[in-house]
Amino acid sequence: MRIPLYVALVVAIAVGGGGASVWFALNAIDGLDTLRVGVWTAYPDSGTPQVDPYGRARIARDGELPLGRAEGLYFLASRDSSGQGLRRRCRYRIEGGVPVARFWTLYAADRTGRAAPRPTGPADGLHSRQLLRRTDNSFEIAIGRAPAPGNWLAVKGTGEMVLVLTLYDTPVANGADARDIEMPAIYRTGCDA
Repeated sequence: MRIPLYVALVVAIAVGGGGASVWFALNAIDGLDTLRVGVWTAYPDSGTPQVDPYGRARIARDGELPLGRAEGLYFLASRDSSGQGLRRRCRYRIEGGVPVARFWTLYAADRTGRAAPRPTGPADGLHSRQLLRRTDNSFEIAIGRAPAPGNWLAVKGTGEMVLVLTLYDTPVANGADARDIEMPAIYRTGCDA
C-alpha cells in the first residue's frame, strides 16, 4: 500500500512543480526579446519567426495576433515613473512624446492585456490624430475616472491596469537602440478613496 502512495505523491509533485514552472515562465519572465524604455516594455520579435519559445507560448495561450515588424510595435506600462503599479482608482498624467510613427493608439487594459471596461461617454482609447499637442509636438494626457480638460483617457473600475501604446509603421520596430527611443513619462497625480 505504501508504494502506490509514494508513486501518487511523486506524480503529484511532478505535475504540480511542472505546472508551477510553466505558470512562472509564462507570467513572470519577460522573455528573451524584451525592449525596455523607462517604464515601457515591448517585445519586438513577438510577430516574427524569431520569437522565443516562451513568447510563442504566451501568444498561443492568450490568442493574440501580434504585429509584425513591418506593421508596428506595442509597448506596455504596468508601473508609473516612480515605480508604483498602475491602479484604475488613481489618476495619472502621461507627458512627453512618442517615437516617430505613422499612427499610434493608447488604451488602458487589465493585466491580461484586454481593454478595460468602457465607461459611458468617451471612446475606450486615444489615438495620435485626435490629441491636442504643444508647440514642440509633445502632449499631456490625463488618465482617470473623472473627466479632465484637454486630452483625457477614461478608465473605470478598480484593480490593476496596464497602459498599451501601439506604434504603427514605426522604425523602432526594426531594432532601434533603446537609448535612442523617447517614451512618455507616467506620473501619479492622486487616488480616489
